[in-house]
Parts: sequence; structure tokens; C-alpha cells
Amino acid sequence: MGPELQLQMITQRTAELREQADNHRLAREAQQARKARSGGRLRRSLLGKIIPA
Repeated sequence: MGPELQLQMITQRTAELREQADNHRLAREAQQARKARSGGRLRRSLLGKIIPA
């Protein structure tokens, strides 16, 4: 494998990993925002309270 091809593959993989990290960070931030809005507790539906899991 030539050095140019190897560098291109490394660059492509780095871009993919950064995109995955960005998506993961955004998902974590959204989850934290939901928890902050709900007061840090998960709300259960009426049906969930009546019928235990």
C-alpha cells in the first residue's frame, strides 16, 4: 500500500470517528437536557404505576 493511499485512509477514518464523537456528544447533551427539564427523575405513565414491570 502506498503512503498516499494510507494517508487518505487515515484521514477518512479520522473524519468518521470525529463525526461519531460529535453525534455521541449531541445525544449525551440532549439526554442531560431532558433530565434537567424533568427535575432529574423519569416520569412514569399512569399505566406504568398501575401495572408493575
